[in-house]
Amino acid sequence: MRVALVGTRGVPARYGGFETCVEEVGARLASRGHEVTAYCRRGVADDGPLLPEHRGMRLVHLPAVHRRALETLSHSAASVAHLLPRGTDAAVVFNSANAPLLPVLRARGIPVATHVDGLEWKRAKWGGAGRRYYRSAESMAVRWSDALIADAQGISDYYAAEFGAATELIAYGAPDVAERRPEVVASLGLRSRGYHLVVARFEPENNVELIVRGYVASGASEPLVVVGCAPYADAYTARVHAAADERVVFLGGVWDQEVLDQLYANALTYLHGHSVGGTNPSLLRAMGAGAATLAYDVGFNREVLRGAGRFFADAAELSALLEEAEACPEGVVRSGRASLVEARRYDWDDVADAYEDLCERLAARRRSARPSGRRAPHLVGASAP
Repeated sequence: MRVALVGTRGVPARYGGFETCVEEVGARLASRGHEVTAYCRRGVADDGPLLPEHRGMRLVHLPAVHRRALETLSHSAASVAHLLPRGTDAAVVFNSANAPLLPVLRARGIPVATHVDGLEWKRAKWGGAGRRYYRSAESMAVRWSDALIADAQGISDYYAAEFGAATELIAYGAPDVAERRPEVVASLGLRSRGYHLVVARFEPENNVELIVRGYVASGASEPLVVVGCAPYADAYTARVHAAADERVVFLGGVWDQEVLDQLYANALTYLHGHSVGGTNPSLLRAMGAGAATLAYDVGFNREVLRGAGRFFADAAELSALLEEAEACPEGVVRSGRASLVEARRYDWDDVADAYEDLCERLAARRRSARPSGRRAPHLVGASAP
């Protein structure tokens, strides 16, 4: 098959879950003999040289308008314009924000699946117009996609309840970190099992500020290492830094994947504050590295961690968990082992199998009737849980 992957920053993966999915799934599909084209965003920070190929995938680099409200859609529009005259057997579009482009693909006869991601309209960074756009984009994705992809049961349930729409439930994979290498983190001035770790974009829904405040209020003696940054979020970034004390170490973005894996593997605890997405790749990465995880208490995180994690709802609860972790290192080791067990449920080969099966069905034009995209009458104007 010819498969096009549209709507992300592209590969090599250096940014988030969508990019990781494109790299891991696209590479596996290419190794199975499929012709995979991944569309990449030109001008991404630290994107390195513009490669024509990566892990068997053909890469197409196109520009974007670098403004928060326009970056994703402008790049995806350029990608669709490039794809239309060339065609493909199946397209996977990541992010429901790209839904206005779906009718164009359908008109060209290109079967398309949309990975809808999380509940983007709930993010604080979007004002009223942005939230209305994302709510409308959800409806368009339901109406114009041949299939919808959800990466968590909670997202699948949302689309079923809100639109009466079925989804393909395909989570992400958890990488397997073969061994812990203390010398890697030592090069950053850190001691193995001697720090707490948070890895996240600096956005309110990822609760980085809450984590920093909870840590600062605790009696923890080991440092808190913060990995992450965010475009278009200067005010929130300033608040995160202002909440810190001398025990907090800011590393900024860490793009070396081996170093990032070792930061997870050598942490005493990993603190996960994401609250509005589905199955989060950062969480899976920590679990695959055997990190003891303290997670923000929402259904998505409980769905992934099951009994392997400890959960907090506010800064005070996090403070208590941090102090408990330092007082009982044996419990931390047990939690890390439990995370490894749960991580085995998330295998990239299985994920690629599911995408391959979906793309084969799309290529065969086995289309089913799609819902109208209208919300259930009792939910119109209501907030989703």
